[in-house]
Amino acid sequence: MVLTMEPERKTQSNQGVQVISRAAEILRVLKQDNSGLSLGQIAERVRLPRSTVQRIVNALLAERLVMSSSAEGGLRLGSEIQSLAAAGRVNMSELAHPVLTDLAKKTKETVDLAVFRDDHMVFLDQVVGTHRLRTVSAVGEVFPMTDTANGKAALSLMEDDRVVAIAGRELKANGEGHRPLSEFLKEIEDIRSTGVAWDLNEHTDGISAAGFSFQDPVGLIYAISVPVPTHRFERLKDDLAVQLLEARQTVLKLV
Repeated sequence: MVLTMEPERKTQSNQGVQVISRAAEILRVLKQDNSGLSLGQIAERVRLPRSTVQRIVNALLAERLVMSSSAEGGLRLGSEIQSLAAAGRVNMSELAHPVLTDLAKKTKETVDLAVFRDDHMVFLDQVVGTHRLRTVSAVGEVFPMTDTANGKAALSLMEDDRVVAIAGRELKANGEGHRPLSEFLKEIEDIRSTGVAWDLNEHTDGISAAGFSFQDPVGLIYAISVPVPTHRFERLKDDLAVQLLEARQTVLKLV
């Protein structure tokens, strides 16, 4: 009896996993086109029989994970998805704060967390360094993209056309003698390769910085940076890059 039941249980388990996988794929398809899709369009995109899609969609409708988008029978993500997303939203300041604290302890320098919003970086959190001469910025302060370590790091995670639009506009606003966009794009490529962005006395005279960027599960771009008085930055630069890359690995495991 045991020998005949075990394969059946395993089959049922596999079928359950397959249904969940297919339901998730349908939800992803609707996420990509939330204006509404028909059953036939969904079936075509997930490459499943229409009858299979119908059964799964009916279950998703019952759980309000999917809803009708029109009288013609179009479907889109339901209200329960928004509730689940809100419940699972990550407080990045809270999540990243231990990383900032550890990095500040190791470097003895100030460490900042910023998020990309619209066309600039906004400071969310900060752990102040222990040196008597140290850098401090207010939480909520806004910083530009093209001459800050956190701004450059954030841009490195974006598609080229978006980088061109944001950086080109900012560089042009700087007036005559601004840095050529082509030169700036080469720096962004270097950041993508190394993982570390630099502000070498660019944004504020007397202050240099290094930083890295990452994305949260919903696609928001954040950056962690370490601003340092320029007079001691050069001797810290190589070690700082190592510390930042280690912190980046820690953050990526958290998000």
